[in-house]
Amino acid sequence: MAGQDSAGPLVTGFQPPPVPDGASLAGRYARLVRLRADDHAADLHRANSVSDAIWDYLPYGPFSSAAAYHRWVREMEAGPDPIFYAIENLETGQLSGVASYLRITPEMGTIEVGHINFAPELQRSRAATEAMYLMMAWAFEAGYRRYEWKCNARNLGSRRAAERLGFSYEGVFRQAAIVKGRNRDTAWFACIDAEWPALKEAFQAWLAPGNFDAGGQQKERLADLTRLVRVSSDPALSGR
Repeated sequence: MAGQDSAGPLVTGFQPPPVPDGASLAGRYARLVRLRADDHAADLHRANSVSDAIWDYLPYGPFSSAAAYHRWVREMEAGPDPIFYAIENLETGQLSGVASYLRITPEMGTIEVGHINFAPELQRSRAATEAMYLMMAWAFEAGYRRYEWKCNARNLGSRRAAERLGFSYEGVFRQAAIVKGRNRDTAWFACIDAEWPALKEAFQAWLAPGNFDAGGQQKERLADLTRLVRVSSDPALSGR
């Protein structure tokens, strides 16, 4: 008969972490606040209107009018899961992105980041990276064991971003969903709590002012800092 350990190591001392309460998260470059239609929808719609392409892999959008986007935000702000945040780029003073916690399962210690939608102004900025760091930091420091990232398998930009941020590749779930009438295979990534201390150090090193020259160009790449922490790499990105 197989021993008890064959079922997996015992988890001792685990206490279910709290559900995110929507409190603001702030850093040097980014500030995240609970998404509210009346406070944020008009500015976010204006920022998002620059490019319809940012909606390609999301199950909603683009929105034809500010009123339509306002109605969508109103619907999203009412539910307990996902919990959406508006992202302010503190370097520009502009609201220019959203992200959420979802599939929040405290009893298992798991939580996902998703519904990430950055207007062009926010993409490839220090604020964008810091926003993701702040959300990851809250999750692990609240006591979550596993932090997930999932995306359309065709979305190589999202897969590349996951690796850069230190998420390890875990595979593709084929025919996982139908989105906007199209098949979606879903690529899975995750970080776990044992990896958080090293990931935190990598993020802090990258975000430090000394890592950027006078023109704001990075000296060390975050992907290089997180590479040693990741336990697996995405084969779709090999050579890219």
